[in-house]
Amino acid sequence: MRERGPARARTTPPVRAPRPASGWWWVLPALLLYGGFVLYPLSQTVRYSFYDWDGFGPATWVGLDNYRSVVTDERLLDSLGHALVLIAFFTLLPIALGLALAAVVADLRSAGARAAARALLFLPQVVPLAGAAIAWSWMYSSDGVVNQLLRLAGLDALARPWLADFHTALPAVGLIGAWVATGLCTLLFTAGLLRIDPSLHEAAALDGAGRIRRFTAVTLPSLRREIVVAATILTIAALASFDIVYVATAGGPGYSTMVPGVLIFRLVFTEQAVGLASALAVVLVVLVLAVIAPLQRLGRER
Repeated sequence: MRERGPARARTTPPVRAPRPASGWWWVLPALLLYGGFVLYPLSQTVRYSFYDWDGFGPATWVGLDNYRSVVTDERLLDSLGHALVLIAFFTLLPIALGLALAAVVADLRSAGARAAARALLFLPQVVPLAGAAIAWSWMYSSDGVVNQLLRLAGLDALARPWLADFHTALPAVGLIGAWVATGLCTLLFTAGLLRIDPSLHEAAALDGAGRIRRFTAVTLPSLRREIVVAATILTIAALASFDIVYVATAGGPGYSTMVPGVLIFRLVFTEQAVGLASALAVVLVVLVLAVIAPLQRLGRER
């Protein structure tokens, strides 16, 4: 009999690396949707901003006249200023309250208590913004809960129709946004606090750091990404606010709470100034990008 030699090991052919272009087929549906529902409307908005058009008849080329109106018309400039003011209420206040509430929630010993607290604090985020605006409009009315509490406390002089007062309408609207956004910040920051290594706090305490020092040296740096995410989302919500303002005040009294979103709506559907509304929308997009870009850069820094 012939002796068989050692069996040869079977070699499998090398796996071909997929072509780089093949990955585009996977993202093509998303790109088509993004192009159809974001890029195309944005390009049309930029195009309309160079015309005087009422939305129905022929359009007239006006060049940069609409943009000149945006930077010279007091009504348009005030709307942009009001949006910047709302950043303090929609972003800064919820982040500050969220940090404080997250510290309290994270210190709860019972897991059930922490879950219940997070659910209760996040509940305003689930409420539709229009519904929140209606509820707070009732509370801000002359006989609403806010004024009733002031009268019970003996502060009758402070009672007023808050949304009908030129001086208090914008802060009152801002507080509605702060109430809605605080739960989101609390949830984000609570999750961030629970992932911080306890040994960091213990080491800082051994070095003699107090609660405030540990908060500034350990907690805040560890929550930087969560803070950047919250600030980005809420800043965009402040600059592009529409629902709360439109339902609560519709931009009034006068123009004291007018914001770009409501003014764009009014320019298009009431004044038929599509070109001017488009120019204001483009300026708003640029403003959003200018505010968000530094935040994103801060989030990427190590």
